[in-house]
Amino acid sequence: MVRCCKALSNPPPSCYNLRKVKIHVRRLRSGNSGSCAGEQHPQLESPGPAGSAGGTPNRRARFRLQFPQLALRRRLGQLSCMSRPALKLRSWPLTILYYLLPFGALKPLTRVGWRPVSRVSLYKSVPTRLLSRAWGRLNQVELPTWLRKPVYSLYIWTFGVNMKEAAVEDLHHYRNLSEFFRRKLKPQSRPVCCYHSVISPSDGKILNFGQVKNCEVEQVKGVTYSLESFLGPCTSTEDMQFSQTSSCSSLQNQLVTKEGNELYHCVIYLAPGDYHCFHSPTDWRVSHRRHFPGSLMSVNPGVARWIKELFCHNERVVLSGDWKHGFFSLTAVGATNVGSIRIYFDGDLRTNSPCYSKGSYNDFSFITNNNKEGIPMRKGEHLGEFNLGSTIVLIFEAPKNFSFHLKPGQKIRFGEALGSL
Repeated sequence: MVRCCKALSNPPPSCYNLRKVKIHVRRLRSGNSGSCAGEQHPQLESPGPAGSAGGTPNRRARFRLQFPQLALRRRLGQLSCMSRPALKLRSWPLTILYYLLPFGALKPLTRVGWRPVSRVSLYKSVPTRLLSRAWGRLNQVELPTWLRKPVYSLYIWTFGVNMKEAAVEDLHHYRNLSEFFRRKLKPQSRPVCCYHSVISPSDGKILNFGQVKNCEVEQVKGVTYSLESFLGPCTSTEDMQFSQTSSCSSLQNQLVTKEGNELYHCVIYLAPGDYHCFHSPTDWRVSHRRHFPGSLMSVNPGVARWIKELFCHNERVVLSGDWKHGFFSLTAVGATNVGSIRIYFDGDLRTNSPCYSKGSYNDFSFITNNNKEGIPMRKGEHLGEFNLGSTIVLIFEAPKNFSFHLKPGQKIRFGEALGSL
């Protein structure tokens, strides 16, 4: 508690200023006297004779300033510079704060000698799976008709969406964000190339492509991940699909089923403004599905350069089978706010579900007693879809004379050629 005694009869100029501050604070406090019952209010004493003659002090008789420990925020709000009513904190700024807190605390902790085990473990501490589930629930909320155009127009302006290619250009048609993300395109906007053996399964950006060497795949230039960590180990049931021999020493050799062939890969990044559905890149048969529950970290190329084996940590769905040249696989990799991966012919698939634990995988075979060939897919046929944006990784077997018609970093659209023999 701090007390200020009665002002002097001939105070210096600084005391006059202090007296003005005292009176101003008292007036502000007196306005809130009704909401501060039970507290002792400061009073001001007047130095005149009336105040000294009577035994009861009046409003200008005395000044007392208190600083209670638990009322600092309210008292600061009484100052003239903070007299405006404070804005109420919303839930979404706090969510952003919690999301960025591990990164904001990294620098101060580093100064005092703390060192993280790895950048991956730091990033994985962020509850991306929970945030993605919350985002998925938000996407399902139906928007009022009057609000749809402003919300979708902001998204179109932010991410550069070309609505002229959409099958339905009227923004009022999409009831929620999920329908807008999964919008269909006009058939003539994406012609499928018939002269090349492998086409792009989606719109996006080419991050990397080439031959698989030493059982490693490049997610971006200079950053690799192991083939076994990405696809998982071969099981006894998969050996029939992947290889006819059991003496192979590496997974790469098991996947190459024909002599003279090589293993190739291609990584395509889907930005939030891209077309979110993906299609079959060639004529092939899908015989097996493997689901890896995992993290949902961002797959932005900048993050992919920062975190090694990013695609191996994220949730993903591996579809494997064969085409005319041997083994073929398409992997849909989840990302932040993209925990929902849908495969049209697989109704049992559930991604970003709390019942699955990280570090495990779930296998499902499409080959049954009634279906010996799996799921046949034609080039350009609808295969699945994402929410928002993500990554597709193709790993396939082809002859040595197979060549890509791509450049690193180029933009590509669904139906355009990836490579040919």
